[in-house]
Amino acid sequence: MKTLICTTPGNFEYGLGAMPQLRQGYAIIKIKKIGICGTDLHAFEGTQPYFSYPRILGHELAGEVVALDDVPGFQRGDMVTVIPYENCGACIACRSAKPNCCEQIAVLGVHKDGGMAEYLLVPGRLLVHGEGLTTEQLALSEPFSIGAHGIRRAAVQPGEFVLVMGAGPIGLAAMEFARIAGGQVIATDLHEKRLQFAKTVLHIPHVLMAGADMQATVKEITGGDMPTVVIDATGSQKAINHGIYYLAHGGRYVLIGLQKELLQFSHPEFHKRETTLMSSRNATREDFEQVIRSIKAGQVRPEAYITHRIKFGEVKTVFPSLLDPGSGVMKAMVDM
Repeated sequence: MKTLICTTPGNFEYGLGAMPQLRQGYAIIKIKKIGICGTDLHAFEGTQPYFSYPRILGHELAGEVVALDDVPGFQRGDMVTVIPYENCGACIACRSAKPNCCEQIAVLGVHKDGGMAEYLLVPGRLLVHGEGLTTEQLALSEPFSIGAHGIRRAAVQPGEFVLVMGAGPIGLAAMEFARIAGGQVIATDLHEKRLQFAKTVLHIPHVLMAGADMQATVKEITGGDMPTVVIDATGSQKAINHGIYYLAHGGRYVLIGLQKELLQFSHPEFHKRETTLMSSRNATREDFEQVIRSIKAGQVRPEAYITHRIKFGEVKTVFPSLLDPGSGVMKAMVDM
């Protein structure tokens, strides 16, 4: 089968790999669509934590079940997406119904080879029914689930202000699910095009260019208080370390974004707010199911995020351009 391997940072090579061998409790899916996300881009440029080379990228997946062995509830021909976080099932996180942060987690396309291949073997317990969605919608259910999981972690309540830092696909998904939860969303980013997308496509009423003078504007929007929830979806150390200054006393600060360096907060600023600080890692089946319900109900339109459609044979050539902010990429989708 055809594969695309990231051999070293900055380099892809097409290859021919062996067909996966079916085993009990597993399914083989024929990959149809692959979404390209920040994790893939960072892996290509060599800045992704938890990563080793060579690696077949790709974890935002849609495909067709072509073979399976002892996978209840599924049959050949089913269109599916995949929860791409293989968990051990035995550690304390798994025993506590938190498989998304399993001690031994293996994320497809990060810790083990992913979906930039014609076929993929996956545990049957990680399949999610397509529910009649398009393959593009299914492939994007994973990044939307990450946004949904972050909002569930934040326990957003109707009427409260939620400041989301970062208007990339994950941040935009967080905005959408904060809005669905009843939150009043404020979006910030350094890129005008992303803010315009949040305003015109997602209808986020408050969009702000990130900057040092933002606090006064935020207070004006909220009527004098800081937001009770701040979400980071930038993965920027500077943004993460500074985000606490936009948080109300008693508020919750949720880090969806990931970067390699230290978190550095002023302890007095952190302490006086009695801040609740939490990370949000990956997503769970509950989040995937919420996303699929929301797509079916027309509450979110993931296909609206797609700015670039790429044939599998073009990925090696086109991929470097996706790192250029000038390319205008919001979400690239690979067609197998």
